[in-house]
Amino acid sequence: MTQITLSDLPETLQILLNQAQKTGEPLTITENGIPFAIISLIKKKSLLEIFATLDDIEEDFPNVDGSG
Repeated sequence: MTQITLSDLPETLQILLNQAQKTGEPLTITENGIPFAIISLIKKKSLLEIFATLDDIEEDFPNVDGSG
């Protein structure tokens, strides 16, 4: 996949992406009124959100530190 930095994009596109970031809405690009592409921002999850979705480990593991 090709990558480009935000600062390398034309200013108009930077402004539109910043607006999309604020609203959370994807950016739809049209050609002759027909949707051509959609740019959707990647949502960053906090570590707390990630850990909250993990299942508890219910397996018994041997005690590796030698106690108990």
